[in-house]
Amino acid sequence: MKNPKLSSRYAKALFDFAGEKNQIEEVYGDLKLFADTLRQSRELQVLLRNPVVESHQKHHIFTSVFNGTMHDITYQFLDLLLRKRREPALDTICEEFFKMYNSANNIKTATITTAQPLSDTLRDKIVTTLAEQFHATIQLRQVVDPELIGGFIIKVDDYYFDYSVLAKINKLKQEFSQNSFQVQF
Repeated sequence: MKNPKLSSRYAKALFDFAGEKNQIEEVYGDLKLFADTLRQSRELQVLLRNPVVESHQKHHIFTSVFNGTMHDITYQFLDLLLRKRREPALDTICEEFFKMYNSANNIKTATITTAQPLSDTLRDKIVTTLAEQFHATIQLRQVVDPELIGGFIIKVDDYYFDYSVLAKINKLKQEFSQNSFQVQF
């Protein structure tokens, strides 16, 4: 079971310690590598979360995969989490750390949903426009949903902009269903 409070506390402790040592960028890069590796390797996810696998076996596998590829702070922190049997919280701890990093560096994540993939030119233009609008660095994540028919949906923090054809069709359906006018012949 995920525990957001636990994840937040571990992430804050790591963020603060890395800040004291002026190693936030290195730890951020290491955690990105770790999170990407977990995301790409289903076997590693299952192994780390499996309560039947002994702690020393998990530690051995973790060491063989990540030793020498991470900064000492990150490696020792993740090793501590394994020894404390906090494997189920690894991904949420990483997410919390990324949120703290983004907040400290004024980085916002924007999600754009379109019916077709965006061209690089249009993608760059959207990032520039959102950066000016929100006065922040924008990381754009694109989702393709053919059901939108056309247009786009953008989510940034609590802001939601829906300019899709599907939304306009649904709005018209709602207006027509509430229309009390009936043609009489």
